[in-house]
Amino acid sequence: MLNFTDVTEFILLGLTSHRELQVVFFVIFLMVYIITIFGNIGMIILIKVSPQLSSPMYFFLSHLSFVDVWFSTNVTPKMLENLISETKTISYASCLVQCFFFIALVHVEIFILAVMAFDRYMAIGNPLLYGSKMSRTVCIRLISFPYTYGFLTSLAATLWTYGLYFCGNIEINHFYCADPPLIKMACGGTYVKEYTMIILAGINFTYSLSVIIISYLFILIAILRMRSAEGRRKAFSTCGSHLTAVVIFYGTLIFMYLRRPTEESVEQGKMVAVFYTTVIPMLNPMIYSLRNKDDVKEAMNKAIQRSCLMK
Repeated sequence: MLNFTDVTEFILLGLTSHRELQVVFFVIFLMVYIITIFGNIGMIILIKVSPQLSSPMYFFLSHLSFVDVWFSTNVTPKMLENLISETKTISYASCLVQCFFFIALVHVEIFILAVMAFDRYMAIGNPLLYGSKMSRTVCIRLISFPYTYGFLTSLAATLWTYGLYFCGNIEINHFYCADPPLIKMACGGTYVKEYTMIILAGINFTYSLSVIIISYLFILIAILRMRSAEGRRKAFSTCGSHLTAVVIFYGTLIFMYLRRPTEESVEQGKMVAVFYTTVIPMLNPMIYSLRNKDDVKEAMNKAIQRSCLMK
């Protein structure tokens, strides 16, 4: 018989046990978090107040920024606290809450990226019908699906995490409560959780990625049919920022969640997790701003001018 333990808290081992490196990491990730918050909230406000950024593309981008703010906030503050704290604990309830929001926000983000790919197809493949087909009502319906499906999926996945049993070891080899290290350290209930995690991740990543790939196949066909070189360049430019975000986000998540949890994969996943929990949410506003710099720059200049006139 296994000696199951009534766990009340876990110890997060974090990125490193070296005190000097912990201080360095604290400074780096604090700066990254501040840039993430200001960058994404700034993007949301700019889209909200700028009439020239009222297209569906920027509507979906504002929701991507909103998700990135919460995605980073779910993980980074606790990581920063543990980097400068002697006690690196997290309560069992807080661990489950962190798991819930992490899984929910990951699914919301991947399906928002899929919706954005469909939007790009409608804009490039059917430009004359774009305004009527992608009305405000349609956009609200499209954006409602990622939130509803993401949080319902996360609820089921978190209940399976709750079904894990532990036998004394409460050290999580990670800087936040992630499924792979929890499965690796558990001594009961792992079979159902491990395979449902892989199957669920596989189905959802495949489905959302299929929408993106099919959308871009039709986009490519539409671009090749264009006679104007300037039209092709502009079409590729508007898709470039989205494709960059898709490749970075999906690549890191697939590397972590579509493998069986082993000591090696957990350690590698920890390094990869730094990238998609802290760096990607910071990069997204920059990627879209640089790729669509003319629109964003014009909107920013007009917003500053309006602000100066009001004063």
